[in-house]
Amino acid sequence: MNYSRKIQTSILFALIVIFSAACEGRKAEDLITDPGMLQGKNVAFLITEGFHDGETLFPMGYLINHGANVTVIGVAPGEYTAYNSDVTAVVTRSVNEVSPADFDALVIPGGHSPANLREHEDVISFVRAFVEAGKPTAAICHGPQVLVTAGVIEGRTLTGVGGIEDEITGAGATFEDVEVMVDGNIITSRTPPDLPAFSRQIAQSLLN
Repeated sequence: MNYSRKIQTSILFALIVIFSAACEGRKAEDLITDPGMLQGKNVAFLITEGFHDGETLFPMGYLINHGANVTVIGVAPGEYTAYNSDVTAVVTRSVNEVSPADFDALVIPGGHSPANLREHEDVISFVRAFVEAGKPTAAICHGPQVLVTAGVIEGRTLTGVGGIEDEITGAGATFEDVEVMVDGNIITSRTPPDLPAFSRQIAQSLLN
């Protein structure tokens, strides 16, 4: 990652931390010094090229600042760029190098990344196994497309960006236009304005 992108990423991450704290009615420094209610929890973020910067970094910052350990996984290790900015993120582990047993929750951000991820059978197998293990699986915006391809949403109720409503209902699920939907271990949200509720729900699911 070059220095300009490092600076951009750091600034965006800081803004996300501050906004996250503000949405809870708390000061940023209070959030950062939280005792760590998620300490010992391991969360995987599944991305590839074209991820949405805010939908990745906002929940990531929220979970880290509450004590969770985060690992970015994907098709292959490497540096990937957001579709909506020059922000980059580093995938440190391939889905072939990890197991659902390694994590307590899985987060699938939106953007163009889900359309790329769903083309890889190894990714789909990993996601399917994760959902079937009963572990919290969270997807926002276009993220539920990966769940559709994994064949794990029939009979469930989900939300997501409006443009994928037909995909969700076509896969046998019910679509609800709400900020966050929880159906069993599947957590879904629509778009960036829903990120505070989405992030809080992931944290809550890790505590259940």
